[in-house]
Amino acid sequence: MFSDNPALYGLTVIVVGVGGCLGYFFLSNLFLDKVLFPASGPNAGRNINRANMIRPWLFLFPALFALMLYLAYPVFETLRLSLTDRDQGGAFVGFANYSQMMAEPKFWEAVRNNMLWLIVVPAISTAFGLLVAQLTDRIKWGNLAKSLIFMPMAISFVGASVIFKLIYDTRPEDQNQIGILNAVWLKFDGGIGSVLLLQVLPSMLLVGFVVIVASVAWSFVRAIVAKGEDHSGWLLPLRLLVAVGALWLIWMSLSSLVGLWVGELPYGEAQTWLTVPLWNNFFLMVVLIWIQTGFAMVILSAALRGIPEETIEAAIIDGANPFQIFFKIKVPQIMGTIVVVWTTITLTVLKVFDIVFAMTNGQWETQVLANYMYDKLFRANDWGVGSASAIIIMLLVTPILVWNVYNARKEMK
Repeated sequence: MFSDNPALYGLTVIVVGVGGCLGYFFLSNLFLDKVLFPASGPNAGRNINRANMIRPWLFLFPALFALMLYLAYPVFETLRLSLTDRDQGGAFVGFANYSQMMAEPKFWEAVRNNMLWLIVVPAISTAFGLLVAQLTDRIKWGNLAKSLIFMPMAISFVGASVIFKLIYDTRPEDQNQIGILNAVWLKFDGGIGSVLLLQVLPSMLLVGFVVIVASVAWSFVRAIVAKGEDHSGWLLPLRLLVAVGALWLIWMSLSSLVGLWVGELPYGEAQTWLTVPLWNNFFLMVVLIWIQTGFAMVILSAALRGIPEETIEAAIIDGANPFQIFFKIKVPQIMGTIVVVWTTITLTVLKVFDIVFAMTNGQWETQVLANYMYDKLFRANDWGVGSASAIIIMLLVTPILVWNVYNARKEMK
């Protein structure tokens, strides 16, 4: 009867749900005050105090139970599936699924691409957000500019992917190209303008990137032996990991730099951009950067407005120029907020799935961990390896999540 009448079904659900909550609170309160700790007799005072201590937890119990069921059960169930084999009737196989996953080239491709996303997307999104927040903070049409930049936040990842697929679109030679990127590309003919824009400019960006990465790596390596630095045991693996990652990035950048000048660019031919290995990863990252810049801008703009005017006026009186005020006065004061924005975007990057799924589906060396997990779980029906990859993602996300919450609370204080 209820399935034939959705309105009646919804009304019944509301009545039962609300009535159940009210009944639980009324009866539990009655049981606490009349049965468990009655406010009468020689122990009336002590019972009242005990009832008041238990009452908040009694009222919170349904929410806590539902939360534990919603959050904790999937974690334990995923862990159990990662240690069992479905084809053998759920037999315990230890770390066999993890070993199988580690032996697959696609898994390491996903790890490599996730590292690339983690380095590029949070850095560029935060930098663009900070730049836009600073530039639009004191102009009359700043709010309009902020609204336009924040607008992509209202678009879903899949919607944004469809938009950018049109930008990267490639049609056969006998048809007109509708992709903006190919329209620009076909303007190049190998002349001086092509050399400057396609070789000199990218080379300068790559060299600058190498210098920045090398500087960061050196600061981490130097801190291992420098006096007065924190030499905690847990920091050493982190610093070594950053140093190794930086060396890998430097190698990749230098290889790309050589490729820019040695390889022959196919001028005059429309390119299928999403099939170009390595570079197609950056084309996908652009989508997330486009979306997350608005988020970073809003948070950082609020932080910039919270800086006391006295410190800026004092710097101006002392003769500081705008760059010195920005980098030496403003940025240090909002560093905590920058870290929170950075880590929040990092969490989003670790979970990125929609963009890759909608644009390349992990083909042409664009696989990421979340898409790899989806492939294993729902296409290959390999629940063991799929659950193992889900556990890996959770282990990667958890430290950043804890650090993010710690910094957010520190910032609030």
